[in-house]
Amino acid sequence: MDYLIGMLNSIIEDQQMSQLAFVVLMAVAVFCLALAGMFLMTTLFHPVRSRLHNVVAPEASGTSSGGSFAPLVKSLSPYVLPKKEKELNRTGQRLVHAGFRSDNALSNFYAIKTLLIIGLPLAVFFGLNWVPGLSSLEILQAATAATLVGALGPNYVLGKLIERRKRKLYNGFPDALDLLVVCTEAGYGLKPAIQRVADELVVGHPELSEELALVNSEMRAGVDRIDALKNLSERTGLEEIGGLVALLSQSLRFGTSTAESLRIYSEEFRDKRMQRAEEAAATISTKMIFPLVFCMFPAFFVVAIGPAVVGVLDHFKG
Repeated sequence: MDYLIGMLNSIIEDQQMSQLAFVVLMAVAVFCLALAGMFLMTTLFHPVRSRLHNVVAPEASGTSSGGSFAPLVKSLSPYVLPKKEKELNRTGQRLVHAGFRSDNALSNFYAIKTLLIIGLPLAVFFGLNWVPGLSSLEILQAATAATLVGALGPNYVLGKLIERRKRKLYNGFPDALDLLVVCTEAGYGLKPAIQRVADELVVGHPELSEELALVNSEMRAGVDRIDALKNLSERTGLEEIGGLVALLSQSLRFGTSTAESLRIYSEEFRDKRMQRAEEAAATISTKMIFPLVFCMFPAFFVVAIGPAVVGVLDHFKG
């Protein structure tokens, strides 16, 4: 701390102003980190809870969406959002794939990113000044690394959230497909079948159930069935769901049997899953080489050859 105040004093050439500048910079760093943490807690950690709240109490969600941070985020939007429309669309699509569909999700993401880029290096810079034995170059290197973490960290976390959500959707897709086949062959129309599948998957696969319920809600609101299905494909970003949507769209456009189309797609999808399972099983032997050679074989050799080696050594000593 004394080193930092001395450095500020050499720049400002006023002891009192240097101490004041140090306090201001510390306050800015703490404020940025605290604000970024609050944004993270309110937007990233509870997306399902907020969406369920919007479904259960839509009249309250309109006033409480974003909480007390909504005006602040709205005022920061012109400064934190990138100017390139392509980047905005790509980030917005990734947020949708991660499950964040609120109007202020994009602003929240870039607000968190901006606050981390500003606050994290300042906090590291000031915090390391309390650690003895560190040179100014090492402190600057750590602050630079913190800046990179603040710039790349949100994108990395968002990518992991997308992977986790896609994995959950993929795990629930076979059950949803089989249920759709059963419902359509039992005489259900497309909309009742989707609603029934959404109701059945609430407990086992809530993410996919929510997406299907949203499709049914769009259809009831007057959105064309093909457009509602395309919206499902865009929201999930899953290749298998995209194939199902393309199949259903063609079936609706040309008037073919939906049940028969779903049955054919279900059989093809089952064959693809079997092929993937066989491919994964074929690679097990290669993946087992490392643990066998470095973990199991040494222990086996110690147990099998160890007593003989000890006996030979005793024989030579004797």
